[in-house]
Amino acid sequence: MASNNGKVGFVSLGCPKNTVDSERILTQLRSEGYDIVPSYDDADIVVVNTCGFIDSAVEESLDAIGEALAENGKVIVTGCLGVKEDDIRNVHPQVLKVTGPHAYEEVVNAVHEQLPPTYNPFTSLVPPQGIKLTPKHYAYLKISEGCNHRCTFCIIPSMRGDLVSRPIGGVMDEAQRLVESGVKELLVVSQDTSAYGVDLKYRTGFWQGRPIKTRMLEMCQAMGELGAWVRLHYVYPYPHVDDVIPLMAEGKILPYLDIPFQHASPKILKAMKRPAAAENTLARIKRWREICPEITLRSTFIVGFPGETEQDFEELLAFLKEAQLDRVGCFKYSPVEGATANELADPVDEDVKEERLERFMALQAEISAEKLQRKIGQRIQVLVDEVTEEGAVARSKADAPDIDGLVFIDGATHVKPGDFLEVEVEDADEHDLWAKLV
Repeated sequence: MASNNGKVGFVSLGCPKNTVDSERILTQLRSEGYDIVPSYDDADIVVVNTCGFIDSAVEESLDAIGEALAENGKVIVTGCLGVKEDDIRNVHPQVLKVTGPHAYEEVVNAVHEQLPPTYNPFTSLVPPQGIKLTPKHYAYLKISEGCNHRCTFCIIPSMRGDLVSRPIGGVMDEAQRLVESGVKELLVVSQDTSAYGVDLKYRTGFWQGRPIKTRMLEMCQAMGELGAWVRLHYVYPYPHVDDVIPLMAEGKILPYLDIPFQHASPKILKAMKRPAAAENTLARIKRWREICPEITLRSTFIVGFPGETEQDFEELLAFLKEAQLDRVGCFKYSPVEGATANELADPVDEDVKEERLERFMALQAEISAEKLQRKIGQRIQVLVDEVTEEGAVARSKADAPDIDGLVFIDGATHVKPGDFLEVEVEDADEHDLWAKLV
């Protein structure tokens, strides 16, 4: 029987925080009776959730808007690039509506204007956990919006504003609903996870009738009771992060920290206006490993920042050798419209940026390969993401989806996504592991 409900197509670009925004919009639309469809041809209207963090993301977003207009014709734009409405309309004047990030009600109202809802309680059922864009066994859980830092290369605060933490009760209620729906891994995301609750002065909230402070430590303690993997992303290395490491050692949350260090030269960190110094960071990493030897540290760095000399870059390489990070991403600096770093003197030549990126990644590949070789012969727990004709594709506690490595298990075809398995590591390269079922 054909549905008379309005049909909405949805394109979601950018980071996991954008993914959560998309999920909230989709959940609201579905609860109002709209059908969410996978193609332009089937849609009555298309929503494009954009990214505007760097120039390549802006270009990708503008291309996606153009494709949606060409294929469908009726397009609403939201997300980070939406704060630059004039830039969007200069390229695509025919878009119906432009809103900024986390503007859920504005997006839904824009859909209402173009496509009034037709609610049918028998066809408009929404699961308690809402509509998710991730596989059923893991989900991103956003705990705050915005950021109080003013890093010179970043325009996120101008797009998403200052830090606004969600009440702890709402965060924990959502976490519990997700786990009860079958989610095995909660990926905690924000712009600055370790600052959670600062804006609320760590106000005491309530979950299941008990008081809990709106603070990262107490949130992690509570999430550790839910029986799922809990993975922390976008953590700044403030001193109070030390308090969370024992929870990792005790198995309450995953022994994993995603910390965007960005550089190691004090001069460059100062120019970036980063809230940490490399000397303290190395000492902190040492303490973390003393408390929890199994901890996995992931980070991202920028090479070729304005004013970066060969000496600054050598300091970064020395830091990398000393820190022995497990997972690392690196990007060449590129100017972003609206970023104050654009005004800094001594830009680095593009050829030098490329050469430094190659040297950086070559060193990290050596470090990663050596660390993964040490895992051969070990028994580890993995979470299955996919099953193919050859076997299972899984992730270990050390691997976040999409950005880290994989564990390939030949012959494991009788399992299913979301299964936890115990495996023995048989081989490794600089990124991934190969294992057998125990």
